[in-house]
Amino acid sequence: MFDSFVMLAGMRTGSNFLEANLNALPGVRCHGELFNPHFIGSKDCTALFGHDLTRREADPLGFLARVRAETRGLSGFRYFHDHDPRVLPAVMEDRRCAKIVLTRNPAESYVSLKIARETGQWKLTDATRLRAATVVFDAAEFEAHLEAAQAFQMQVMRGLQLSGQTAFYLDYEDLSEVEVLNGLARFLGVDGRLSAIDGTLKKQNPQPIRDKVANPDEMAASLARLDRFNLSRTPNFEPRRGAGVPGFVAGGPLLYMPVRGGPEGAVRRWLEGFGGPLAEEFSQKTLRQWKKAHPGHRSFTVLRHPLARAHAGFRDQILTGRLPEIRQALNRIHNLDLPPPDAAGAMEAAAFREAFLGFLRFLRLNLSGQTGMRVSAHFASQGNVLQGMAQIQVPDLVVREERMGEALAYLAAEAGCEAPPVAPEADAGPHPLASIWGRDLEDAAREAYARDYATFGFGCWRA
Repeated sequence: MFDSFVMLAGMRTGSNFLEANLNALPGVRCHGELFNPHFIGSKDCTALFGHDLTRREADPLGFLARVRAETRGLSGFRYFHDHDPRVLPAVMEDRRCAKIVLTRNPAESYVSLKIARETGQWKLTDATRLRAATVVFDAAEFEAHLEAAQAFQMQVMRGLQLSGQTAFYLDYEDLSEVEVLNGLARFLGVDGRLSAIDGTLKKQNPQPIRDKVANPDEMAASLARLDRFNLSRTPNFEPRRGAGVPGFVAGGPLLYMPVRGGPEGAVRRWLEGFGGPLAEEFSQKTLRQWKKAHPGHRSFTVLRHPLARAHAGFRDQILTGRLPEIRQALNRIHNLDLPPPDAAGAMEAAAFREAFLGFLRFLRLNLSGQTGMRVSAHFASQGNVLQGMAQIQVPDLVVREERMGEALAYLAAEAGCEAPPVAPEADAGPHPLASIWGRDLEDAAREAYARDYATFGFGCWRA
């Protein structure tokens, strides 16, 4: 059973109308936009239940508890994406708080919002007082509106998923059906039912959307250009990664946040050039202590081309047997026929190349969640690794391996110290990438690491 509710909606989605119908149900009270930054509950109201804006700002959850305690029956409010962000996590985690998700065609809500701003009319109770306006559709403005609406809906969906809850979903068009609203009453667990839709509020601007804008053809062209179904999106089924704090390394005032499979050896040797032992094996506590002890510190990571990174990882981690579980799976399930680790150095170039190509094909399956094997940090997409780091700290600088010398010299200067020279890692092992490179390897790497190629703008690898 629920003892409260929240309406998760947006401006011009019909939330006023839904609130009026909820308040027509016996035992239900919706208090409006309790956490709007500019008012409390409704426009121009700046105090409610003994809380003014200042007191609400100081303790929003205390204010919410007060509202619920002093409301007879089922208490609720409307929450939009730009309301107090401290409130949403609390209500999403509260299983006794019912979630009502109200949406509307974003083009309709955008045009309606423009008209409301133009006319100053946000509610209509008397149709004879309708203020009409024709507005200009602005493509960039609409895309920002759409992005905010979609981001909020994704945030709501993820909150429901993580807490194992469901919501009652309504579209703007559903609000005209009394049967649907009574279904909502059942969902909320209240006994009251509506015999008819509340008629207090009138629909504003009911004409087709093309008649509401001054540039309908431009609007149509702009909407056609949008990827409505997100067809260009590269799906990401990789598991989320942690920040990897124990792998961080510090030398002088610089903190290296390594992406496994990158030029870690070269960077460590460069950091040693600042003198003194390297600080490593951090915990979050010791990392905070290091930062306090090094005011003016800078942090960085180094990206490697996906094909070169996969090649180095295959040679250093798979053929050597350092990742035995993945190596065994490659032999038993993916038929790579890898030699024993002590014989791997004697592989002929053709056999090495064929095995490496098979490994790249395995990575495509592995990173898309189509194998039973874990995703090793040495082969996780670099974008995913950086997202994990960002949970603790975003690097000051993200360096490309090929520009490492000048980029690290700049970073050292930013930290107020003179940089030692950078000695890049040489591909001196058996069968360097330059000796086996081909379009088939490049294409296989691009399929495995499509998101990294797109995110970081990697082009074709060349020796």
